[in-house]
Amino acid sequence: MKPSAGAVIVSWNSASDLAPCLSATLAAGLDQIVVVDNASRDNSREIVASFPTVQLISCPGNTGFAGGVNRGVQALTTDYVLILNPDCYIESGISALLEAASGGAAAGRLLDFAGAWQAGFAARRLPTPLTLVFEVLGINRLFPANPVNRHYRCADFDTALPQDVEQPPGAFFLVKKSVFHQLAGMDEGFWPVWFEDVDFCARLQAAGYRIRYTPEARAHHRGGASVNRIYWPFKELAWYGSLLRYATLHFGWLARRLVGLAVAAASVPRSITGIVFRRQGLRAFGVYARVFSLAWICLVTGRVDIRRFGRQLEGADQLENA
Repeated sequence: MKPSAGAVIVSWNSASDLAPCLSATLAAGLDQIVVVDNASRDNSREIVASFPTVQLISCPGNTGFAGGVNRGVQALTTDYVLILNPDCYIESGISALLEAASGGAAAGRLLDFAGAWQAGFAARRLPTPLTLVFEVLGINRLFPANPVNRHYRCADFDTALPQDVEQPPGAFFLVKKSVFHQLAGMDEGFWPVWFEDVDFCARLQAAGYRIRYTPEARAHHRGGASVNRIYWPFKELAWYGSLLRYATLHFGWLARRLVGLAVAAASVPRSITGIVFRRQGLRAFGVYARVFSLAWICLVTGRVDIRRFGRQLEGADQLENA
């Protein structure tokens, strides 16, 4: 008997992408489609309602990507869960993706809208402490060809070859529902977005499962559609906070403190670039003072609470750029 598969799409002000995404997902032959709307302020819910076979779950507040996925999976009755971004349009290969996921999970070929492989994003290795230190200090951005960055972003990845992959993004990711429940779903402490899919991939492989890449499954992905709408100060806080949370959960005592020190050290130059290049004025100092505080708390306690710091930012309840 062929296994069943359902899609979970988490929407946050994604009206411009939802209709083509849902049309492509329906055409791909998924058995069930659930859209979890995280309190969108556009007409996302009305668009979903125009697709009568798609189930809509409306959240009164922003539960984040992890929270939205968890709520969507609870509504599915299928054997497999396809986690799909609203700016990701399936082209082909769901059957191949199902076959590849027999070992736990699978990912397909993510292409941009010109048809090119999304290099550096569509397949990565799990981050090491050195990877994250290079990320926060800007070394990977200034010297992208360095060996740490090339290893992390899978510069040697053969997109035509089926193979195991450590960290595909949660934009086009299939997982057995039983495995998802065994792992207690995604960690909602990563909020509203970033590193929740990395954490899930790390826990999945630690539990003995595999993530298989299959080039036969293809989807076109815009990328950044929702995160680009996040209020800039909160975007900075959420990214650094999620990175620190990942370090506290997956690295040892010394390694996570090295990452925390790197984040603290990066706060000073980042505040200057926020003033000079982003024209954020003195607000940049306030943002990176909170980032520094998160890093300090990580160093001292080994815990990170992104929500508590996020609530201190003016406008963070909306999370949206004006």
